[in-house]
Amino acid sequence: MKKLTILLFSILISFNSYADYQDGIDAIEKGDYKTAFKELIVEAEKGNAEAQFNLAALYHGILKDYKEAAKWYRKAAEQGYADAQSQLGWMYKKGKGVEQDEKEAVKWYRKAAEQGIATAQLSLGTMYRTGRGVALSFEEAVKWYRKAADQGDADAQYNVGVMYESARGVALSFEEAVKWYRKSADQGNAIAQFRLGLNYANGKGVLKDYKETFKWYRKAAEQGIATAQFNLGTMYRTGRGVPKDLSKAKHWMKKAYENPEIDAKLKALARENWNIFELWKY
Repeated sequence: MKKLTILLFSILISFNSYADYQDGIDAIEKGDYKTAFKELIVEAEKGNAEAQFNLAALYHGILKDYKEAAKWYRKAAEQGYADAQSQLGWMYKKGKGVEQDEKEAVKWYRKAAEQGIATAQLSLGTMYRTGRGVALSFEEAVKWYRKAADQGDADAQYNVGVMYESARGVALSFEEAVKWYRKSADQGNAIAQFRLGLNYANGKGVLKDYKETFKWYRKAAEQGIATAQFNLGTMYRTGRGVPKDLSKAKHWMKKAYENPEIDAKLKALARENWNIFELWKY
């Protein structure tokens, strides 16, 4: 009877702790961060890794207290909480709340990546691709990009495509590049949409098809990719892949010219098109 009483008491404590924690999560969803903080810190201080992670996320995303965020991410990460490991890796990479240390970033990204966190796999792949915090290895980069890509991460899918198109860590294959660009583009990745359009324009990995080129350039242009905007304007000006329309050519060339992300060379070309073809008339 005594053992049963102790067991019931333990269950009651666990239930109350869960209720307090859930109150904190509910408060976050409602935007009541004051209540969320009050409820989460109680459970976090008891060692609840999930509460520690959510408290860290509160410090990170809402309060912008990166030092406290790193502290609580670490507590959760050291208990094996994968999302916290990934975020702690990011903190070390960026030097947010901790002294910047790319080797530590790799360490924590790897722990999270090995637990299947796609964003950590993507980040670890990039560390290998750039040789930051670890010896440069395109083969390892592809390995980790592919793991994240297979989980549906659009940025990783794009990067796998780039590796195939540039023959880094894998044999050159435009067909594979197109395959992965398409997966990423279908999820709305703007730069993948542009690269897919470019491959259709050049007939690399697919049959040359200006209608498909136009389709993907337009998607990328609508998301603000300057080169796609310039190329779309050119297609409207020349009538390639779409009926010639100088008014629309003017619209997209102007978009490209005014895009803050445009490089100096492309901006000069946009200005040249504007003047030579007198797009200002339309």
